Amino acid sequence: MTLKSAQGPLVGVKIIELAGIGPGPLCSALLADMGADILRIDRPAPADIGGPRPARADVARRGRYSVSVDLKNAQGVDTILRLAKNADAILDPFRPGVTERLGLGPDDVFARNKRIIYGRMTGWGQDGPLGQAAGHDLNYLAITGVLNAIGPKEMPVPPLNVVADMGGGAMFLAVGVLAGIIEARQSGKGQVVDAAMVEGSAYLGMGQFGMVATNARVNERAANSTDGGSHFYRCYKTSDDKFVSIASIERKFYANLLDKLNLNPADLPEQHDESTWPDMATKFEGIFRQKTQIEWTEIMGDTDICYAPVLDFEEAPRHPHNVARGNFVEVDGVVQPRPAPRFSRTPSAVQSAPPVVGADTRTGLASWGFSDSEIDELEARKAIGWQG
Repeated sequence: MTLKSAQGPLVGVKIIELAGIGPGPLCSALLADMGADILRIDRPAPADIGGPRPARADVARRGRYSVSVDLKNAQGVDTILRLAKNADAILDPFRPGVTERLGLGPDDVFARNKRIIYGRMTGWGQDGPLGQAAGHDLNYLAITGVLNAIGPKEMPVPPLNVVADMGGGAMFLAVGVLAGIIEARQSGKGQVVDAAMVEGSAYLGMGQFGMVATNARVNERAANSTDGGSHFYRCYKTSDDKFVSIASIERKFYANLLDKLNLNPADLPEQHDESTWPDMATKFEGIFRQKTQIEWTEIMGDTDICYAPVLDFEEAPRHPHNVARGNFVEVDGVVQPRPAPRFSRTPSAVQSAPPVVGADTRTGLASWGFSDSEIDELEARKAIGWQG
């Protein structure tokens, strides 16, 4: 695989990514899109295997080299420690204590590079009663209060894995690592960044805690203005069995909505009379079922209502706004989100398609200063590359 000439605000930043799943790869993709030079350290695997799906479809692995290193081999561990000498950060996706047992814990790495940032990504955090417990996104979100607020009255609904895993995990790890790098360049000292999905998810829900504390929120699902409880902030099914989203919170937007629905405000209850929300929702359901999604988009499109059609993953890239902004790109035949956010002077870019596992072992190590003879010796000692 060939990387583009690096571009973006993080050009010159060097990061080691110990391969994991979920938030770790997404965090690295974000940083790689911004120009960081990232080596992904994968377990030894055949060069023609990209995991459970084709490598090109595993888009969160885009933009960096995949180097196959055996972390149970002493020379493999030493290879990572040597790479760490010239790195700004290393990302650890394992449960607490795993890297310490491998000889790659914070103390081991700091001994080689006192300025490095050691980013640790876990669900529960590095300590606490659940620190060693198994879990997934849904479990981490469950103890924050956020999951209990998502879904219909009957039960909470898993919001994919984008809230705890990707929002509370990947994004907070990225911010923490970058903040650590900035501080280390001033102080000359590295540190550990403990990014826990539980804590990041709770942080994302910060505003809700304030509302609960001041009785501005009913502490149950589908009972508040922005959780599906109101008729003016929810989704409605159309005649073609698709959906539209309505978020007309402000009175002026709500007035525009009523106008487009051919409803007379004088004949309706006050917008924020919560006792009338169920009946108003039923009324709106009947109206929206009379037209198709496209028809409603044509009716609502040019008015300040806070409206948008609900699109699926195949439809979204074709929406006129997404097309005009170039919000999606095609890489190796796979349509995927373009880098975000946007920078006016140092734009980010997809540096490459996702690599096949281990395919860049020689190229990646050479790019970080290993000579051909050193790579040959590591291969001979079975410290790197696929051990079939």
